[in-house]
Formats: sequence, C-alpha cells, structure tokens
Amino acid sequence: MYSSLTLLWSVSVLCLALPSSGGAQTKGTVGEFSDVVVQGSILEPEKLQINDDAKLTALIKRTEGFKVDVFARDLINPRMLAVSDKGVVYATRRSVGDVIMLKDDNGDGKADDVQMVASRPGMHGIAFDGKTVFLVAVNDVFTAEVNDDGTFGPLKRIINDLPDAGQHANRTIAIGPDGMLYITVGSTCNECQESNPENATILRAKKDGSSRTIFASGLRNTIGFDWEPTTGALYGLDHGIDWLGDEVQVEEVNRIEQGKRYGWPYVFGMSDINPHINTPEGMSLHQWAKLSTEPVLGYTAHSAPMQMAFYDGNAFPADYRGDAFVAMRGSWNRRPPSGYEVVRINFENGKPVGFEKFLEGFLLKQENGKYGFLGRLTGVAVGKDGSIYVADDSNGVVYRVSYDGTASAPAGPGAVPNVIADMPVSKLAVDLVDAKMTEPMKVMSSFESDQAVPLPHAADGDNASPRLSWSGAPQGTQSFVIIADDPDAAEPKPFVHWLAYDVPGTTTELREGLPTEPVLSDPKGMKQGANSSGSHGYTGPKPPLGDPAHHYHFQIFALDVPTLGLEPGAKRDAVLQAMNGHVLAEGKIVGTYERKTASK
Repeated sequence: MYSSLTLLWSVSVLCLALPSSGGAQTKGTVGEFSDVVVQGSILEPEKLQINDDAKLTALIKRTEGFKVDVFARDLINPRMLAVSDKGVVYATRRSVGDVIMLKDDNGDGKADDVQMVASRPGMHGIAFDGKTVFLVAVNDVFTAEVNDDGTFGPLKRIINDLPDAGQHANRTIAIGPDGMLYITVGSTCNECQESNPENATILRAKKDGSSRTIFASGLRNTIGFDWEPTTGALYGLDHGIDWLGDEVQVEEVNRIEQGKRYGWPYVFGMSDINPHINTPEGMSLHQWAKLSTEPVLGYTAHSAPMQMAFYDGNAFPADYRGDAFVAMRGSWNRRPPSGYEVVRINFENGKPVGFEKFLEGFLLKQENGKYGFLGRLTGVAVGKDGSIYVADDSNGVVYRVSYDGTASAPAGPGAVPNVIADMPVSKLAVDLVDAKMTEPMKVMSSFESDQAVPLPHAADGDNASPRLSWSGAPQGTQSFVIIADDPDAAEPKPFVHWLAYDVPGTTTELREGLPTEPVLSDPKGMKQGANSSGSHGYTGPKPPLGDPAHHYHFQIFALDVPTLGLEPGAKRDAVLQAMNGHVLAEGKIVGTYERKTASK
C-alpha cells in the first residue's frame, strides 16, 4: 500500500505558548493565546519483499566491518526480542499473540527450529531472569519457568489490571538492577488528559507483581528502555506527538528517574509548548514545563523508536561497549519518511553524546518516485556470542549482525549498579511536627474512628477520596494541610495515600471523590502532592493480600500561612519541611482496611 497526502491546517486555541521549533510556527503573545500553522504529511511507503537472502542482505547498508545475515524468516510478526541465559533467541508476535523460540543448534548463525512456547492475546514484552521468563500483554503480566529444552512451563498471571489500551497497546518489560520489574504503559491517545494515572508511564513492581507504583510519568510511549552499564542510569526513547509538523516532535532520549515527569501531553522537547491542548485548570503550561524534565538528546521526528539495548558483548570493537542500539520502525506521517533503520547511540563517560546510523537501506526510493521498505525494525537484542539480533515485524524476518574484523573489546560484562535507593523509614506526620496549640482539632469522615474504610474509598473499589470535615481550628488559621499515612506498609514506611496543601483557611469540609489534578478549582487553589503510588491526589488503600488490617491516618494540620510556597506535585518531605514552625493545631482520624480478594 502506498498513500501520500499533505495536510495544512490552522490551530487557534486559548493557551499559553512558548516559541516552538521546526515546522510548528507559533505566533501571538506568550501567556495569552496561540496561533499556530502546522503542515503535516501522511506518507506510507509500500512493502517490498525479496525472498532471496543474499539479495536482501546485499541491499542493507551497514557500518564497515559488520556482516548482516538472515537468521530466520517467514515469522509473520516478530516484535520484541530476548536472549535467555543459554543463548536462545525468543521473539514475541503481537498480531499472532504468542512467543516463539528460535534455536540455532548447530551454531551456523541461522535458526534451525521455530517453536511456539507461549500464547496469550496481545503478547508483546519479554524479559528473562535466570530460569524465569516474564511476559506482558495489554492488561496482564505473566511469569513461567524456562525448561531445560528452552520451552516454557505453565504461565502464571501475576498482574491482571494494567490500564486498558488505546492508541499505544504495546507493553514492554525488563528487570532492573534493583531486581524489580519495570513495565512500560503507553498513552491511550496522541495527546489527551488521561483518566488513569498509570497511562503514559513506566511502572515498577516486585517480581510477584505486588507493590506496583508509577516510576516515571509524562512518557507518551516509551517502548525501548535499558540501563547504562557503568552508571546504572535508566534511559528510554519516547515517541513524539503527531501532527505538530514533519520535523516536530523529535523522538526523545530521556534519562528516566524515579518520580520525575517528562512533559507529555502538554510539553515536548526542550520545554516547547504543545499548542493543541491546555493543562488542567489551576496550572499554567509554564508551570508544567518547569516541573517536567527535558530530554538529553533528540532524534529525527516520527522515526518510531522501538526496542533498545546497551551493548555488553565482546564481539564488536571496544568502542561499542556501553553504547546503545535502537530499532527505528519508521514513519507514516513524515515527508520524506524517517526511521526504517537501526541506530547507535554513542555514550561517553556514561552519558549519551550523539547518534550514528548502524543499519540502513531498508527504505528505498523507487524509480517512480514512490517510497518502499524492505523492513520495519522493531526488536533488537544482544546475543551471548556478542552478535546483534534485529527483528522486522512487517516482512517477518530476524537478522543476525556480526563483526567481520578482530574484536578488541574488554572481556566480561560487569554488573550494572543499582541507583534506586529505598525511602528511609519515617514517623507519622503528626509525630514529626510540633503544633503551637495543644488542643487537637476534631476530624470526622465517612467512617468512624478506628473502623473500616468503606470499599468505595479503596483502590479495589471506586478509589474515591473520603469525605473529611474538621472543627476546632484556632484563630489565625490561614490554610490547611492533609496527609494520609499508612505506617503498616512494608515499604515505603509510611505509605502516603494523600498529600494536599494550600487548602484555604475558610475550608472546613472536603466532599468525597475529589479530582486528582495537581491543582483544584474547588476548593480554589488547593494543591495536591505526590502519593507513594507515584501519582497525584488521593489513592485508596490496597494492602497486600494476607496482611492484617492496615491503619490509615488522615491527618489535618492548621497553618498560620496562606501557602507553603511549593509547586503542585510536591513530595511529603518537602511539605513537612515547609510546614515547620507554621503548625497551629493538628488532628486526625484513623480508618482500617483489610483486603480480602484481589482486584478484578
């Protein structure tokens, strides 16, 4: 199929605008409105098929000294690749809904056997941890034992409630240096305000699927990610927003750190403002940009980065060790097309410094002027022998890339450092601040003190914040802070379920089911901080199954200042520090909750 269409339209929206780059030309007054003309293209190259392996690989341009061979073909839809400890190559097939094992028993660089080893709808991400494999589909994470012959044992579902998919349904998974699972969950849309805070994130969970939190947010669709081997820093490539022009938005290389947000959907690139969409009421686009982390590198817009892998083998020249390879699937909305290649990200002293082409030639401009492609690259993995495997999900081919010259890489990959530190144990908030008044405020809720928190306020219920009211605030109170702590959680201790500040001093009651936006319009100006799940606003109780009832301390603090001077989304430590010396009075109500059955 070949489709070519150029679109030109004008977008006028009431929003704050910063000057944007490339094809999105912003006019107007910053802080008042945007008047943007965007030119975009739909250009879908047609698929070309060459059945002869030698003719096919002869068309692939590669860095000098490297050799490309067809490892396996006629695989329909190989997507993500992984290599087991025994050196066996596996590929997930999203459209088929399975995982296949590609064995090279005689060591000739070609798969001798293709065998299906697991099957579930939407299967996409795969990662090995010794003799255990982890697999992720749209809503589910599975684990299985790897048998001696490379096949998998029965699948065990350890997560069943990942967010429903929309535009980006391709989940990926990896095991971090901290021994935790990292799961990517793309956005449901090109640009929108997600109702589920777990969309457009990387999630982190224990290997049994428990203790799931949002590790980082504002990531539109980060399929490829990996840990830099010398620093332990996590890097990923995020897919840019569509319909901002042929040259905008670039694909972002992000250093992904715990608790940080990365701009989407309101901010992209180097704090450029998306003119299509406004932030939630109470926050400006400038605030969102200030609270977001900018990328460390950018790559050609619409290249569609897929799997990413740092090279830790010994078969390539020494300067390849510690660099990253990324499969670029290719564009459908850029003129000329971009992607259809494998690129190398050069790292120096543990930091990315630039890109270079590694495999090209998959995109061809034909004699009639139309574009065709030999492959759309999706998977990349490092073999135990130091070769690179690359998957093409369109023509159903897996390639093997080896080095013809003499390798001079140092021997033996080292352990990747763990840079994730556990949160230190802390006391309840009321035990960490000194109130000037000794008489406590009276706090009431939709549950009685020391009684069970109703199911609608639990994560397995409606996840709605409970009604809270209070009385007895002393004269001079100008604002309130709300902190809901669970000191019975294993980690972090306490687990923060709600953090709200700059609640107006005239407020004495909050209705149930408040929005989770960083700033609320009712009560006007109330800010919400980060909870321990990694989102903002209230998150309900969800203690581990089998735990006795946890205690949830809803603590109210009356302050003598109208604002803490913190941006929305602040963390508990920052709020407690800002409260210091300003607490006039405090009060709390404690509810309990025991989880009887798993969600769904």
